[in-house]
Amino acid sequence: MSTQRRKSQAAKSLRTLLGGLVMLVGVVTIPYPGPGWLIVFTGLAILARDYPAAQKVLDYAHMKYDAWQAWLRRQLWPVQAIVWLLTAIIVVVTIWLLNGYGIMNTIFNLNIDWLVSPFAQ
Repeated sequence: MSTQRRKSQAAKSLRTLLGGLVMLVGVVTIPYPGPGWLIVFTGLAILARDYPAAQKVLDYAHMKYDAWQAWLRRQLWPVQAIVWLLTAIIVVVTIWLLNGYGIMNTIFNLNIDWLVSPFAQ
């Protein structure tokens, strides 16, 4: 195997690993306000360089994301408020489960037991 071919395969492997990791981070951050979908799309774009199927998934996901955003914009404010409320609940519960409030409880010596995550005990 030539040196050039080995370098090419190593670069492809590195892009695959990086694209997969970026996509994984993006999937985890989707429910949160911020760039979750942008991170997913970035991971897919990295993978699409070497895998045509990833480009198809990227195109499909982008189309569905745009359709969701358009649908949400067409809804009355109560529906939009419910979506934002559910997003806020997901964020609050995740911070609690990751013990973010428990850390604040300890730092500020609040002694409020329910702020501590059940996973931190």
